[in-house]
Amino acid sequence: MTSKATREEIEARTQERGLTKLGQPPESTIRYVVAVMSGKGGVGKSSVSALLASEIARAGYQVGILDADITGPSIPRLFGLSGTPPVVGSYFLPEKSKLGVRVMSVGFFLEHQDDPVIWRGPLIGGAIKQFWTDVLWGDLDYLVVDLPPGTGDAPLTVLQLLPVDAVVMVTTPQTLALNIVKKAVTMAQLLQVSVLGFIENMAYITCPGCGKRIEPFGGERVQEASSYLGVPLIGSLPMDPRISTLGDEGRIEEYRAEFLLEVAHMLERRNGNTSNETVRGHET
Repeated sequence: MTSKATREEIEARTQERGLTKLGQPPESTIRYVVAVMSGKGGVGKSSVSALLASEIARAGYQVGILDADITGPSIPRLFGLSGTPPVVGSYFLPEKSKLGVRVMSVGFFLEHQDDPVIWRGPLIGGAIKQFWTDVLWGDLDYLVVDLPPGTGDAPLTVLQLLPVDAVVMVTTPQTLALNIVKKAVTMAQLLQVSVLGFIENMAYITCPGCGKRIEPFGGERVQEASSYLGVPLIGSLPMDPRISTLGDEGRIEEYRAEFLLEVAHMLERRNGNTSNETVRGHET
């Protein structure tokens, strides 16, 4: 599915919010930009970003992932991608996954996977900006931006410069993780970026013997935070070893998390577009 929205219509939508953002990338039209954010590291944010992009792509949308976790890029590994992206003129072409997800990451430019990226804030911000301005993304319905944890330079650069339509917050049920993700929610609100909802990761274990759902960190905490902050809970992912195994093997696209497609539907509904032509293959 290719978006029919024009570059001018998309940029006008950003200007209506009173924000000064970068324009559309060269020879590209990106309809919606969704940032995946977490307050705390280790909550599975990059895996959620990859699963989100995969589910949206599987539904027939054109999707890309901009890996803004410059010092800890993991998106290429999750999708089993490697090598230096090809260059057309002065622009890079994103790599493509098996489902056709277009990916750009600093991980493609490291000689060895374990080479550290030891950069200060301005260099990190510059790299993120280049991944927007110097990449031929083509026509995308959705660009998922995988942010590093916290509220530092990289998330600030993305939320201030890129025309982000909404943020999805990833958290685990622990009280500590929830306390910190609240800071990320506040940051997005201060920067006038809508928080679409929470995705709860590692929420439960399904007993392989009896099938009973076990909540090792306790239940209801994320739902309580959702009610308190006025941010909906989109859904929950289990603590499933298959997610880790498939990610390590570069086969994250094989894991199904159908509820994540609701992110696309929420954005479509919010912008008044609920036609079957837009939500391809799904009733509205």
